[in-house]
Amino acid sequence: MPELYDTHAHFGAEDDVDAIFARAAEVGVSHILAIGGDDELNRSALRTSGRVALGFDRDQTSLAAEACAALPGLVAANRARVAAIGEIGLDAHYTPETLPAQCSLFAQQLALADELALPVVVHTREADDATLGVLDEVPWRHGDRLRGVIHSYTGSTRFAGRLLDRGFCVSFSGIVTFKRSDEVRASARYVPADRLLVETDSPFLAPEPLRGRRCEPAFVVHTARRIAEERGVPFEALAALTTANALAMFG
Repeated sequence: MPELYDTHAHFGAEDDVDAIFARAAEVGVSHILAIGGDDELNRSALRTSGRVALGFDRDQTSLAAEACAALPGLVAANRARVAAIGEIGLDAHYTPETLPAQCSLFAQQLALADELALPVVVHTREADDATLGVLDEVPWRHGDRLRGVIHSYTGSTRFAGRLLDRGFCVSFSGIVTFKRSDEVRASARYVPADRLLVETDSPFLAPEPLRGRRCEPAFVVHTARRIAEERGVPFEALAALTTANALAMFG
């Protein structure tokens, strides 16, 4: 059975994490990166047994000072398990009025990632120029080590190219299977094999044919199969390369 790495899964306080991980293992999902983003998500990520990303996302701007003050200690206390800083980033779709504050919070956490030589897990939606602007303002001083991943990618091939130029991998979620996601599928074909990752973004974005259900890491198989079809490669090869890419970045 091919192994897969779900590089982006959120967990809630009420989730039966052991059962979720067991269902994932049954279909070959051997690695899951548990993703933070606020106090509750960070705590829930740490309830899992594997690698985690810890951070404060774009909707945490009202707590920016407290978040940035708390994050270094949280990472230090769990350093052996922390694979990345995240989820962090920008979103101008729902709250464009907070974009300046989002940029500040994003930049501070990028600086911490640079200081600790940790990759970042980045959300960006309808904020292409702002995202590139912040990335270009904050240094990355670690040679050819990749800077991180743009998760659940929904943008154009042009934007993907600009992110690749800045040292990022690009990860695709169940959105790539949706009927109206032609642009996303074009980007999934475009991204080079050594920069390609897969994820669920669970509990959101369940892929076809499971759309409408609460998503979980086991569902990443459907996303990987669709990307393999789009790229014209065997599923086993797609699984192997995305897992190798994820292990190289997150362990």
